[in-house]
Amino acid sequence: MEHPAVNRTFIGKLVREFYRRVRADDRLGPIFKGVIGDDWDPHLEKMTDFWCAVILKNGAYSGRPVPAHLKLKQVREEDFEIWLGIFGQTAADLCEPLVADVFIERAERIARSLKLAMFFCPSAAGAAAKEET
Repeated sequence: MEHPAVNRTFIGKLVREFYRRVRADDRLGPIFKGVIGDDWDPHLEKMTDFWCAVILKNGAYSGRPVPAHLKLKQVREEDFEIWLGIFGQTAADLCEPLVADVFIERAERIARSLKLAMFFCPSAAGAAAKEET
């Protein structure tokens, strides 16, 4: 996406506001607290890199989201709808409509992919477990 207002600084602001809202959510907040604890800076930087790679296509992120998410046994399928709702509202609040649409569409694709890997594709879980060892 090429837009004069969309750069790493803007994406970092979006990421930070989104996760501020996630931490305040009754369902998602405790899940993230249990995994991340109180040291959010490394996660926020990693997620900023991730979203820069997704939106700016700059190669900033080199992690592997599926194996990381497969470890989260407390996550339920319906949690993705909460995540998408918070993300969509954050994007709508911070972005002009066409930019928000791009972020939301990418978030929906990411959520769909993670949900498939976590809940509907046992081979992905098995392959990720092998990669972890």
